[in-house]
Amino acid sequence: MAPQVLIYLYLRQRLPDPGRPRQARVVRGVLAAVFILFNFPWIFVARRVLFGSVWGIGRIPYIAPWIAWQMMGWVFCALVTVYVMAKGVRGAWYAVRGRSGLPPRAPLTAHHSLVSRRQFLARATYAYAAAGLGLSTYGIWDAERLPVVTHRTLLFPDLPPGLDGLRIAHLSDVHAGIHMEREKMEAIVAQTNALRPDLIVQTGDMIDISPSFIPPYVRAFRDLTALLGIVTVLGNHDRYTGEQAVIRGVREAGQTLVQNGAHIVEYNGTPLALLGIDDPRNWRVDDPQDADVDATLRHAPPRQEVFKILLAHRPGAFDAAAPRGIPLTLAGHIHGGQIYLPLIGWSAGRLITKYVMGHFRQGASQLYVSRGIGVVGVPIRVFVPPEIALLELRRGTSQGR
Repeated sequence: MAPQVLIYLYLRQRLPDPGRPRQARVVRGVLAAVFILFNFPWIFVARRVLFGSVWGIGRIPYIAPWIAWQMMGWVFCALVTVYVMAKGVRGAWYAVRGRSGLPPRAPLTAHHSLVSRRQFLARATYAYAAAGLGLSTYGIWDAERLPVVTHRTLLFPDLPPGLDGLRIAHLSDVHAGIHMEREKMEAIVAQTNALRPDLIVQTGDMIDISPSFIPPYVRAFRDLTALLGIVTVLGNHDRYTGEQAVIRGVREAGQTLVQNGAHIVEYNGTPLALLGIDDPRNWRVDDPQDADVDATLRHAPPRQEVFKILLAHRPGAFDAAAPRGIPLTLAGHIHGGQIYLPLIGWSAGRLITKYVMGHFRQGASQLYVSRGIGVVGVPIRVFVPPEIALLELRRGTSQGR
């Protein structure tokens, strides 16, 4: 809340024109009303943070506009800080220039300027507010929309001929909850079924925190169907919800749950081993989960006998899968960071992993990290749309799309 107070005090002092007292009173009144309105949710948020869980913030209805407002406050505060620092550097330069004996540069006056400083500040504030409102509105819409289908062909030189052309629908991070209700999940199921995949996999976080969201998930996802079935692993939010309750729900929905083990399916008479690992209980950044991957391999057929796919919630497991010769790892968890800056290619997910989203290679092994379907914490996605990945396995040596 501190940035919002600073912004309010700054704009209250700078924005009103003292030469127009009536207009100044109106501007101050509007500023006060806007800041009171948009900071009112702090009453509910502070209670959740102090006496519950910070993840519970995302379960407050209509919280997205408020979070966008807070983010705008921090960015605006940063811009003002840069402006003040630039003025300080400029002042220091003039001081040094004066001491060196060089003639001082005459400052610009109102006569030279097209607009006054007050007018410039007002216009910049309105422009920033309009841009922020537009970006926030887009972020909320992007989070609420149905997933984008990403079509990707993955080539493997050692892919058994019988698996050539296998189509896998990769779903991750549904987060059934207040921002992912039954009607939307039913639409996602229908969208996935329409792709007619041979196999569907889910890489964790089906439920968002509360066991009360399990029944709507089950009612929606029991209609999900594929020739080789639906194979699922758990994510960290499934653990927060209650591991055993989520396991019962997943099985009730007709899915096969794999926990540090292997599930074998056949396609065109050719076996395929789906390895699944649990989300780590003691997590660290890009944890390779060596022990979990080794435990899974002990339940799998020997490497040369069957093609293997590792299902993991966190993408760090790829660092264990690749050296052990697992050709393909599918993961999620990061949601693409939910905020992506395309001009510089940076995502908030980079703060916790080097595998944020998309396709990665390490030797002969490949990783695909889903952007996920739902949201967590902040119900906003900025340039990171939700995703269903439709992956087609092909026998070959050059990577295509």
